[in-house]
Amino acid sequence: MSERSGGEARAGGVAARETNSSLAALPPRSWPSVTGLVACLLLTGCMVGPDFRQPEPPIASRYTETPLPQETVAVPGIGGEVQHLLPGRDLPAQWWTLFHSEALDTLIRQAINDSPNLAAAEATLRVARENLAAQQGALLYPQANLNAGATREKFSAASIGVPSEGSTLFNLYNASVNVSYMFDLFGGNHRELEALQSLVDYQRYQLEGAYLSLTSNIVTTAVNEATLRAEIRATQEIIAAEQKQLRLVERQYELGGVARLAVTLLRTQLDQTRATLPPLERNLSLARHQLAVLCGRLPSEAALPEFNLDELVLPQDLPISLPSQLARQRPDIRASEALLHQASAQVGVATADLYPKINLSGAFGWESTQVSSFFGPPVWSLAASLLQPLFNGGELEANRRASIAAYDQAQAQYRQTVLVAFQNVADSLRALESDATTLSAQADAELSARETLDLTQHQYQLGGASSLALLIAQQQYQLARLALAAAQGTRYADTAALFQALGGGWWQRQDQAAPTVEGKAD
Repeated sequence: MSERSGGEARAGGVAARETNSSLAALPPRSWPSVTGLVACLLLTGCMVGPDFRQPEPPIASRYTETPLPQETVAVPGIGGEVQHLLPGRDLPAQWWTLFHSEALDTLIRQAINDSPNLAAAEATLRVARENLAAQQGALLYPQANLNAGATREKFSAASIGVPSEGSTLFNLYNASVNVSYMFDLFGGNHRELEALQSLVDYQRYQLEGAYLSLTSNIVTTAVNEATLRAEIRATQEIIAAEQKQLRLVERQYELGGVARLAVTLLRTQLDQTRATLPPLERNLSLARHQLAVLCGRLPSEAALPEFNLDELVLPQDLPISLPSQLARQRPDIRASEALLHQASAQVGVATADLYPKINLSGAFGWESTQVSSFFGPPVWSLAASLLQPLFNGGELEANRRASIAAYDQAQAQYRQTVLVAFQNVADSLRALESDATTLSAQADAELSARETLDLTQHQYQLGGASSLALLIAQQQYQLARLALAAAQGTRYADTAALFQALGGGWWQRQDQAAPTVEGKAD
């Protein structure tokens, strides 16, 4: 019998007591059948506490407040391909292969095998499974133990009120098998196992979350490295151009064609541009170190491939899970759901503690003072005990109320996790739309800055532009080049963030470790 609330369970207990109290009014010939019925009830038990129901997914037709366009704008020639949003499609399990980088794919596969974080998550899952197996053995089956011992004892007759008999020295040998079993009358043991199974599920989804975080971090770090390399390359090209321009101005100064101020301004600009290079190189080194650690390697021995933006392919077809499926595909949501299930089961455990517990035990063995006569007539015992809480200062009721409060807390945390997940997807979708527009604007800005610089340099050589105008044109071009590289990298990174926000496609994997998404096969 499954109960929905503690009130219903208490009502059932009152009804049971009323039934037992009325046995005396039944005719004697009815007692055997009634006794058999009661025995069946004792053996089958009664599951108290709420039965867990999987939360319904949010009802939403889209992720964002306003509809999104079906495709982004295109920026030809600089990795600005059109990206098509494909609602209702599933992500592939190895979603990073959509970037079409063999080096990235190889690195991630090696990291999955070598990552300490994944190894720790897998070990934690094994711990939870073994804890469940241990409790199943302890709670579902009778416990049998073999006891054997030998004792040398001096017995004084004074202990039984006959001091005149003196004392006796003797050996006592015994061996017995003890068996005990506690009937799970109200399902407390099964609820405890249900809670432990929920913790196993929680660790399974934590493992999937660690897997998703690892792969996403590697992709994001690789994109960051590629962006930094593009910025370093742009800075080096700008430095080379400024050096060339400075040599021309210095030559003009030597010939008396320009003032010394023009040389000073261009040299200052060159020094400022050079000063931006070391921080970029430092950040590149930090990205490489982070990539090595993510792959489970020492930074000094990583031997990692180098990543460049022009070697990555921007995914053009973006599978977008339906909002109704997101709650079944995000590992963090499924982990939060498992904790909610565990809290629900603990309410049942606390409720079962309010009701009687019956324990049966028995022993069979031999006991003798002589080894030669040890296997004589055996000794045995059978015992049954009933524990019914009567007064405990409100402890058990308070424990049950605390369990209900813990369930309410887990339910609120589950709702918050779902809200944040939908926010992540909405943010990523809007970011992709904005990234494409930003990249287009930055490409136009870079083209305009380059044309302005070329015209200013030409006019400066003809004497039609001042050194200050040339300096301003160089600064604008430098900023436009760096902003364009950053916009390219951001588009790759936000695409990876979208795949992560959608859950990473773990349910598509064919390995044994992948949990099951409702409605999908393992």
